[in-house]
Amino acid sequence: MVIRHGALGDIVLSMPAFAAIRAHHGGAAISLLTTAPFAGFLAQAPWFDTVIIDEKPAPWDFAGLVLLRRRLAGFDMVYDLQTSSRSSRYFRLAGRPEWSGIARGARFFHGNPGRNRLHTRERIAEQLAIAGIAPLPAPDLSWLRRVPPPRALPEAFAALIPGAAPHRPEKRWPAARFGALAAQLPMPAVIFGTEAERPLADEIRRVAPGVIDMTGRTDIAQLAACLDRATIVIGNDTGPVHLAAALGVRCIVLFGGASDPVLTAPRMPDGAWPTIIRVSDLSELAVSPVAAAVGKV
Repeated sequence: MVIRHGALGDIVLSMPAFAAIRAHHGGAAISLLTTAPFAGFLAQAPWFDTVIIDEKPAPWDFAGLVLLRRRLAGFDMVYDLQTSSRSSRYFRLAGRPEWSGIARGARFFHGNPGRNRLHTRERIAEQLAIAGIAPLPAPDLSWLRRVPPPRALPEAFAALIPGAAPHRPEKRWPAARFGALAAQLPMPAVIFGTEAERPLADEIRRVAPGVIDMTGRTDIAQLAACLDRATIVIGNDTGPVHLAAALGVRCIVLFGGASDPVLTAPRMPDGAWPTIIRVSDLSELAVSPVAAAVGKV
């Protein structure tokens, strides 16, 4: 079993590990324990035979804990890539199987005291090396490229990703500046995001009426298919940008002081970093340096 709950950026940064675990275990039956938003998406991936949804029962939810215990039972090896306090508690709930993670008593314990100062990709690589899985290959994402996009897209376009985690508004560059940037681009711009991010798309279109709005019109697999066709992706530190970078699309990623690219930046298939613009406060980032970066990429 592999445990990885999300968010989307973390899922994408874990894909090299998913591929390495599959390669290491050959014909073994591998299950993924994840949360509902990612279950359908990852069920299409070639790395897992079964995807199990973790309902994350509360400590007082006896029936939920019993069901989770049944789902965790019987595995010869568990790779806990979530490595949270919750997922570490699953070690005992599962009956202390062979375990890779940070649960006390785990056979393949990742005890590096500096692990939280490592980039997610390097932290997972170090964890899996303890269990004998190294190196982590660039994953084959051809399964994503087989998904048809939900509508015809321009032959060349810039994808705009104005959203971010709903509880982290400080990670968002102002939508009006995405609109001002779109008005300067030498190609059509297409907005991508969830239905909840529609107000951001509306603000962009107010400034740049010609922008194509795909907000709320894609699931994760369709989003990947669209981003794979983009000439360039410009967005905040959020899951769709991670997805684009993993597909090898040229990206400009905007970071404020709320997150550290050293720890969480998207990565290209070869492990390289995309173009990153970092300022202490994204609300103060002007359009001109982003437009200049577009010209250099």
